[in-house]
Amino acid sequence: AFALMTIYTASHLNPALSLSFCVVGSLSWSKLLPYCLSQVLGAYVASALVFLMYYGTHDMSPIGGVLAVYGPNETASIFATYPSSFMSHRGSFLDQVVATGMMMLSYLPLADPQNSPASRDLLPLLVGVMFLGVSCSMSSNCGGGVNPARDLGPRLFMLFAGWGTEVFTCYNYWFWVPIVAPMLGALLGSGVYALFIHWHLPGAGQDDLKKKKKCVSFSGCSMKYALSSIMDV
Repeated sequence: AFALMTIYTASHLNPALSLSFCVVGSLSWSKLLPYCLSQVLGAYVASALVFLMYYGTHDMSPIGGVLAVYGPNETASIFATYPSSFMSHRGSFLDQVVATGMMMLSYLPLADPQNSPASRDLLPLLVGVMFLGVSCSMSSNCGGGVNPARDLGPRLFMLFAGWGTEVFTCYNYWFWVPIVAPMLGALLGSGVYALFIHWHLPGAGQDDLKKKKKCVSFSGCSMKYALSSIMDV
């Protein structure tokens, strides 16, 4: 999907990325809602296709007339993310913030023209490997969501496909964690990259350095200027 659509929309495929692009001025705020809705819709349709492919198998057989969200026969985790039994809401929130922040710290060097950017032909492959690495290394606690659309779209599908409202109420209404936490993680990861790497690159330009001296926090015009120069790809 990244390789197919990057020429048209930069292939965000993730509301957290789209929000970061809006904050730094690389994407119009008027486009944020259409982008996010499209991403959630895409995840919804993908979930429906997976369900249809495996419909009728033992794993998709209803138990007591309802597809299971809990227990040894649960199938809800095939589609959306859920916390491990030992995870609290606070721990889950931190897990998703850190995981998404690491994703951004891995993505930005590949796209930053002042760093060592990958070629346009190679970028989709490297981004795919990066996402795979983050998902495999940080999925034990909460399933490695790092993408609100990837979680909300399938969860909405399950709501109408037989799992019922438990997909939202289970684990003490845990569903909001993989929606909100990745948004914050993406912003923090982008900010850390700008402060500690991008501003110090030889080709960052004098404007970056001048604006950096005016602001030492994550807010203000200097942060917006630095991040927009990174993400204008």
